[in-house]
Amino acid sequence: MLITVQDFETAARMRIDPVHADFIAGGAGDEITVRANEEAFRRLRLLPRVLRGSAERALDISVLGSRARTPVLLSPTAFHKLVDEEGEAATARAAAAAGAIMIVSMASTVAVEDIAAAAREAGEHGDPPPLWFQLYIQPDLEFTEALVRRATDAGCAALVVTVDSPVRGAHERDLRNGFLDLPPGLRCEHMVDPREGGRVHPIAMSPVISWEHIDWLRGTTSLPILLKGALHPEDARLAVRHGVDGLLLSNHGGRQLDTVPATVELLPEIAAAVAGRIPIVLDGGVRRGTDVVKALALGACAVGIGRPVMWALAEGGEKGVRRLLELLREELDHALALCGASGVRDLPPDLVRAPAWGPASAHTERERAVTREARAWEGVETEREGGA
Repeated sequence: MLITVQDFETAARMRIDPVHADFIAGGAGDEITVRANEEAFRRLRLLPRVLRGSAERALDISVLGSRARTPVLLSPTAFHKLVDEEGEAATARAAAAAGAIMIVSMASTVAVEDIAAAAREAGEHGDPPPLWFQLYIQPDLEFTEALVRRATDAGCAALVVTVDSPVRGAHERDLRNGFLDLPPGLRCEHMVDPREGGRVHPIAMSPVISWEHIDWLRGTTSLPILLKGALHPEDARLAVRHGVDGLLLSNHGGRQLDTVPATVELLPEIAAAVAGRIPIVLDGGVRRGTDVVKALALGACAVGIGRPVMWALAEGGEKGVRRLLELLREELDHALALCGASGVRDLPPDLVRAPAWGPASAHTERERAVTREARAWEGVETEREGGA
């Protein structure tokens, strides 16, 4: 019986190759950050309001022009065909039916054009559901630009640029299992290079990628750009200054640098750094409707889920992913009712009680920090207008 998100993992592990299960579950190094993401949510406490008089809760959101019926997004995850023969097409249909934004992975085993077609078929009343595209900027900028055009032509509404991967994370489970490449018959469809007769390139993790590349990308596309993987508040400020449209606050599910903090721990500081100038989506460790409430109260406009989607796809294909999204929607609505909230936009930071997490952990300090950042930003803008 599938009653919780954890139940999908339990059921999926009985169906799929243990090597592939390790690929989904595993992280970098000692997997400290993998565990920390969930543990951090468990340490947070909710302090509800009462007698608020709201019979129904509004769960819909709009982020950078993309409307969705739920604040739970599908974060980019690779290689869906490892666990289901339809792969990302099945995931896209489930997301579209649930009215959820799906972020298509650059390491998808189904091409973005086919994913978009599958999503359109399943969209409510035939409306195109929101799709975003995750991108690793490649040293081959011509190839990168062509891939951005493909995503744009397929109807993707935003680009999510992963910036935390100058090199690959050390995935020790995969090394022990010898899982170093896709099985025969599967490939990364977005890495097929028509200039070289259909050769499939590996995704390059390059330490030379810099803010200059973000500026270059900003000049090549009109799509909104979100950065995925910027964890330091100063990088969040730089993102705003470089014209980035949003942040996906993510530590790559603990799959890159081990021992970085849980993303929800960093959320108050990042929210203070951007001071409302750009939206923040958070992923990492979201497993309950109460987790969604906590993240939204602390400054996120939406959350993403990764591993749960893979487990649900492995457990039941399209129907499994759809049930997962329904379950989280039901849990979220229930949590909102118990918190006395009228919807996902009615969640102030004083709803959350947190342990001591760094300089901006308490909501009072976060509010002070937001004010300081906003004033500092106003000063910068005034200088620019006068002396640029």
